[in-house]
Formats: sequence, structure tokens, C-alpha cells
Amino acid sequence: MTKKNKIVLVIMLMVGLVIFYFSVKQISYHSLMDAIAHLHWSWLVVAFLLMASSLLLEARVVQVLIRQQLPTYSFWAALRVPLVEQLFNGITPFATGGQPAQLVALLQSGVDAGRATSSLLMKFIVYQAMIVVNFIICLALGFQYVADRIHGMIWLLVFGFIIHFAVIVSLLMIMFWYRLTKKLLKLMMLVLKKVMTNPNRYKQLEQTLNEKVDSFYRESLKLKANKQVLVRISCLTLFQLLIYYVIPYFILLALGVTNANILLVTTLHVLIVMVISLFPIPGGAGGAEYSFSVVFSTFVQQGNRLVVAMFLWRIITYYLGMFSGIIALAFEPKKTSK
Repeated sequence: MTKKNKIVLVIMLMVGLVIFYFSVKQISYHSLMDAIAHLHWSWLVVAFLLMASSLLLEARVVQVLIRQQLPTYSFWAALRVPLVEQLFNGITPFATGGQPAQLVALLQSGVDAGRATSSLLMKFIVYQAMIVVNFIICLALGFQYVADRIHGMIWLLVFGFIIHFAVIVSLLMIMFWYRLTKKLLKLMMLVLKKVMTNPNRYKQLEQTLNEKVDSFYRESLKLKANKQVLVRISCLTLFQLLIYYVIPYFILLALGVTNANILLVTTLHVLIVMVISLFPIPGGAGGAEYSFSVVFSTFVQQGNRLVVAMFLWRIITYYLGMFSGIIALAFEPKKTSK
């Protein structure tokens, strides 16, 4: 980690403490301790295990992809990749640091740059596609509830979906309509040329975009050629996301909330994750906690229990991954033999 990353990490931890302070400010210490004392710890363990399973499944996706060209690549080397990704996703705006951090982790374990870039690109394509699939399934089942109960967040939800959908549509266009995509890119650059005042910046942007489109197209040909692997990692990623989305249901059970519908809770968590992706602050700090409290106040009316639920959710889905990433960075990976 660079000095800047360490500073951001400390800042994010401090922001979390500040949010916690203001969240419990209006709640008595006794009522907060009472909510914690009455937790059903077995359900909380299930929630932690689900998060761990989600990371293990992501590691399996990495291993499957790398083993196409490097059969000796171990699961433990692959596990370090999503852990490091969790850390850098959590300390960079819009989670932009996760992708380059994964690349570095793969290079450190002995995977060459070409293989690493290719595998991460395939992983990204499938991950974006499965996010959209999960979202469509959950929204089809729970949209009416969301629209009826949470009017204020519905447009954020729609906007978040549009962004993710636009990403996957762009990727599919490059995969299946490469020439058309290049023509559209050329047209877009002609429009940008009229508004960009710096010619050097324009040329650099044009070159970068063309290189990325060409690189993605080359990798997509490999992906289409290996349909068995594509189906396999798609199933793994779909399951990985599903068990991640269901975590709040078991947090509610830990708090003694037994009237929650697992399908509805999962749908609402998909909504929260979609909304968080719109916040430029690392980890969606502030926005994540607010979204959770608004959405799940339907199931947990008592302020003390809602605060506990919110912070248990953040510890499991955010801080657990970050601290796991710090531990993963502390261990030098073993080089994979070629």
C-alpha cells in the first residue's frame, strides 16, 4: 500500500467511527447494550460465513480463469486476489482501485501480465452481467414493494440500474458488433473534438479508448471460444452474488426479526448495493448507512436494534473485507511455477 492509500484507510475508519457516534447519539447506552445482549449469535455466524463463502467463490472464479493457461495455479494464491480487491475497492472512489489491485496481486503470484489482464477482463464481463441478471430477477419479484414503500430512493435505483445496464450493453456491443462499435466510437470522438479545447488530451483519450476497445474485443474472442468455462464462471458468480445479497436476512434473524421475507430482504439489499455504487465516496460511506436505515426500518422499528443491524451489516460486508485485504497484503504470495 502507498502512503496515500494508508491515509485514506485511516480516514475511512475514522469516518466509520463518526457515523457510528452520530447514529447512537440519540440512543441510550442501556438500550444499545440490550439490543446487543439479545442477539442470536448463531444467525450472526451464518451471516459471517456467507460473506466468507462469497469471497471463496470469487477466488474460485479467479482460479478457474487462470488455470486455463496456468494449471498449477493454487486456490490459496487465487484467494488473495478478491481479498486485496475488497481492500482497494473500499478505499477508492467508485471502487476504482479494485481492478488494478487484482492485477498487481496476480503479477505477484507469478502470473504474467497478459494472462492476468485477460482473466480479469473476463471476470469483469461476467460479474457485470450477473449483477444485471440478479437485479432484474429481484426487481421483477420485489419492485412493487420498493415503489410503494420507498418512494424517495426509486430514482436512485433506476439510475443505478441504467449505469450497470449501459456497461454490460457496451461490453456486449464490442463482443458481437465490433465494427459498429468502432464506428460509433469514431462518431463520439468527432463530437468530443468540438468541445475539447486541449488537442493533446483529445488524442490521448482517443488512443486510450481505441486501445481498450481493441483489447476487450481480443479477449472476448477467447471468452466466446471457451463456452464451458464461461458457463462455469457465470454460475459461480451468480451464486456468489446471491449469497452476498442474502446476508441482511440473517442479520435480521440475529436481531430476532422473524417476520421478514427472505426474497424481499434480498431484493432490498440489491437495491442498497445499487444505490451505494452511485456514491463517489470510498465504500459509499454515509450513503450506505443511510440507505440501509431507510430501507430496513420497515422490518426494525426500534432505533437501537436498527443501529445494531446497520453496523453489523457494514462490519460483515465492508470492514471484514477490508481487514482481510490488509492481512492478505502482509503475506508474500508464493510464485506459481509455469
